[in-house]
Amino acid sequence: MYTIKNELTAALAEIENAGLTKRERLLTTPQGSHVTTTTGEALNFCANNYLGLADHPAVVAAAKDALDELGFGMASVRFICGTQEQHTLLERELSEFLGTEDTILYSSCFDANGGVFEVLCGEGDAIVSDELNHASIIDGVRLSRATRYRYRNADMDDLRAQLERMRGDGANRVLIATDGVFSMDGSIAPLREICDLAEEFGALVLVDDSHATGFVGPTGRGTPEACGVQDRVDIVTGTLGKALGGASGGFVSGHREIVALLRQRSRPYLFSNAVAPSVVAGSRAALRIARVSDDARATLRRNTELFRRLMTEAGFDLLPGQHPITPVMFPGDEGARQAGTIAEAMLRRGVYVVAFSFPVVPHARARIRVQLSAAHSEEDVRACVASFVASRDEVA
Repeated sequence: MYTIKNELTAALAEIENAGLTKRERLLTTPQGSHVTTTTGEALNFCANNYLGLADHPAVVAAAKDALDELGFGMASVRFICGTQEQHTLLERELSEFLGTEDTILYSSCFDANGGVFEVLCGEGDAIVSDELNHASIIDGVRLSRATRYRYRNADMDDLRAQLERMRGDGANRVLIATDGVFSMDGSIAPLREICDLAEEFGALVLVDDSHATGFVGPTGRGTPEACGVQDRVDIVTGTLGKALGGASGGFVSGHREIVALLRQRSRPYLFSNAVAPSVVAGSRAALRIARVSDDARATLRRNTELFRRLMTEAGFDLLPGQHPITPVMFPGDEGARQAGTIAEAMLRRGVYVVAFSFPVVPHARARIRVQLSAAHSEEDVRACVASFVASRDEVA
């Protein structure tokens, strides 16, 4: 007799046969530039730990103190009895750092993106989204009742065409949504040109800056700072789960009225537990460190430049850019197999990287996404490159 078990088993077998099964490697140590898995010690080049704060003593100490003083969890949403003073302090400190009027915390940036669009855009409105935006933006846009449009990645001519189409279709409120940094490519959105078009067409601009907050830009305030448009972006969404300590939690930051309305109507905010006390305290400590981490940001830039130079000299195909996300490309029909085989060979040599292939990235555009950290030494970077070379030679 047919059952859902048979259907799900078939779906899992299809994923396995396509070589797309995602397997979780177990770490037996804290997150860091050097980790230990159940298969041994490894240099870690696949974490979002850009400033090396995930195991920073001051961040860990702040989280421990909060456990003793403020408990393990809030057991409530914010508007009932889930708000401690430190929640509001973190929101204020994020606003001060980002140069915005107000900020609202969420349990994750996925929830932040899932909760912002349906509040701001409804029937008769329109949202235009970059084709390479994060899944959370895609899902968040789908939850709204607005008409949805899409433009080719960072293509300003196509964005203009979509905006003209939206206005021609009679859209009321118009919102442009883009990642600040596209996570699979490491490229930065052309925010100055996006803001120019937004002003021309009377649109709001939302930037998900998850892969930028804390380390991109002269003082780490993200892609709006790097592009010189801090005062022109209406909404910034971001995470506490990458450069700012790497735990969990997300936020929406922007105009005071937008944040106030989200507190009243945003479903992921209204119906999710408040961020845990230890996470709030650790994130506040991480933000304080990030504000004065010019040396760490400089180290991160040097590590990125060194890795890119050495890999190029070794004959690898890299996507251009300056971001610590550095995709090493393996194009063509055999690219996915080659990337996966090289990643496995590198782990045997003590370097932890992960291969990505379709449908996570476009067909025939497989890659190993390397992520540099300020916690990596020059020796670590050189060891990673040496492992790439040896593993390539092994599987050739």
